[in-house]
Amino acid sequence: MTISSEGTTLDPWYEQYASRTAGLSASEVRALFAVASRPEVVSLAGGMPAVSALPLPVIAASMERVMSERGPAALQYGSGQGTPELREQILEVMALEGIRAGVDDVVVTTGSQQALDLVAKLFLDPGDVVLAESPSYVGAMGIFRSYQAEVAHIPMDADGMIPTALSERIASLRAAGRSIKMLYLIPNFQNPAGVTLSSERRLAIIDIARSEGILIIEDNPYGLLWFDRPAPAAMRSVEDDGIVYLGSFSKTLAPGFRVGWALAPHGIREKLVLAAEASILSPSSLNQMIISDYLAHADWKGQIDVFRGLYRERRDAMLEALEQHLPDLTWEVPNGGFYVWVGLTEGLDSKAMLPRAVKELVAYTPGTGFYADGQGRQHLRLAFCYPQPAEIREGIRRLATVVRGEQELLETFSATGPIPAVAYDPHVAAPPPNIG
Repeated sequence: MTISSEGTTLDPWYEQYASRTAGLSASEVRALFAVASRPEVVSLAGGMPAVSALPLPVIAASMERVMSERGPAALQYGSGQGTPELREQILEVMALEGIRAGVDDVVVTTGSQQALDLVAKLFLDPGDVVLAESPSYVGAMGIFRSYQAEVAHIPMDADGMIPTALSERIASLRAAGRSIKMLYLIPNFQNPAGVTLSSERRLAIIDIARSEGILIIEDNPYGLLWFDRPAPAAMRSVEDDGIVYLGSFSKTLAPGFRVGWALAPHGIREKLVLAAEASILSPSSLNQMIISDYLAHADWKGQIDVFRGLYRERRDAMLEALEQHLPDLTWEVPNGGFYVWVGLTEGLDSKAMLPRAVKELVAYTPGTGFYADGQGRQHLRLAFCYPQPAEIREGIRRLATVVRGEQELLETFSATGPIPAVAYDPHVAAPPPNIG
């Protein structure tokens, strides 16, 4: 059992938990929200969509129509695969990125996070290997860890994952006798790096995965949120049998509905439905019907255009502020999505620096949260999706104060020892849910 410093039992059930629970821990993003949610802190940490830009009266009208016209059905259990109407409409959404599929191949889930969890549950045994970009989505790292899998990171550059590095890593893992179950990718405006996988590399990676018998998980929550030019066609548009495609309404509509989906090959789809039914019986009928009504009556494509313009403006505000206040740092310019991935100067540590940032009333996400192997201390992720442009500029100004202070401390203490830690209480407020 776990014993506190005072000798009292913290958790009397500790010794009876399943071994896989050792992989369950609060992500760095979740822990950060305890302080980032304070109103005086400019948070550049969380990937929260700008839901205030939604046409709330239009959504309210959809809610009213659903309840007045289909209330009993909306409040009842539904299909474990999702309503046929919404699955048909999801096909229209995916068609914007070149995907052609059948309605029976779509499984509606409680957010794409559940879809990823279900795929992991179906395929991962303890000790299996998941290949992933370096860095990769913090929520995916938590899922893979919870199923006792090992994540092998594959290097990226400005054009996404490097195919030759992927082939080399697969060869070394095979030589060591390791079982590689899947390749997890966020090809569009990647979280956290912001880069987009090029068309040529998409085809090369598909060929590698096909020849090696490795399933690709294409996670695409940001694909429609491009700024200057559309992303390349989805990988699923050129490969049916070897890819499970994950989509979501959390970024193009609202995360509060908790509606996502998986598009999977037939055999995997059947097992996904069974796994979903075993987990939650069925996704929310009410939320699915509201989204269906919204898609049928609202200018949802026009609303995505609104989001594109809003996020482009906020990205530009962040990049201009970085150029003004932190020109010695490095970053890629994202063509969509929510994030800028910032490289620090030599010797700085984003995780160690965070307490000082909070004291300066600015928050970001340390790079270490996006790796399974301890990397990332020389990077941090900045989210431009939620704050207003003026808040973004002020947040970057505060961050610059922190970075300059850290650089001065590094120079002062480099000859005498480590930079002294600054303590703070990460539990000053109840942490909200983990959001990517």
